[in-house]
Amino acid sequence: MSRIGKMPVAIPSGVQIEVSDTNLVTVKGKLGQLTQQIDPLVSVKVEDGHLIVGRVNESQDARAKHGLYRSLLANMVKGVSEGFTVVQELVGVGYKASAAGNVLELSLGYSHNIFFEMPAEVSVETLTERGKNPTITLKSFDKQLIGQVAAKIRSLRKPEPYKGKGIRFMGEVVKKKAGKSASDK
Repeated sequence: MSRIGKMPVAIPSGVQIEVSDTNLVTVKGKLGQLTQQIDPLVSVKVEDGHLIVGRVNESQDARAKHGLYRSLLANMVKGVSEGFTVVQELVGVGYKASAAGNVLELSLGYSHNIFFEMPAEVSVETLTERGKNPTITLKSFDKQLIGQVAAKIRSLRKPEPYKGKGIRFMGEVVKKKAGKSASDK
């Protein structure tokens, strides 16, 4: 049996879970509401304040999806109760970030500024301190969406391996390469 799939998901207070006959799971909490369509090979039930994920049969496809859907549902429960946060930093001379409402303005060394409009479910904050790299903080209750937005922002200027300039996740280590070296003849 899947080690991840057989672990029950604890349901915190204030979170409501509804499982429909068509295997559509809806999770409601103080931060928002998420829905997920579950494969028919996986069964979901709520018992004694826990969410139990099982499988209908022992086929390879059912075993593969067992742990996947348990992880997706656990992320939904955590998201609507606590939320998720992603912090990114801009490393490079002259790199700037500013947020006005739901629009993130980035100055990344191109000839123009980049305006990135955030989805309604994601809130953005920027922080610029003297002597430190500017940071972008993303907050949302949807882990899949916040990860996708963070990856899109990072793709605007990936960290390069020679000087390490670019947008990186906080705490990310970028392996640096040695540059050209003069050959002695």
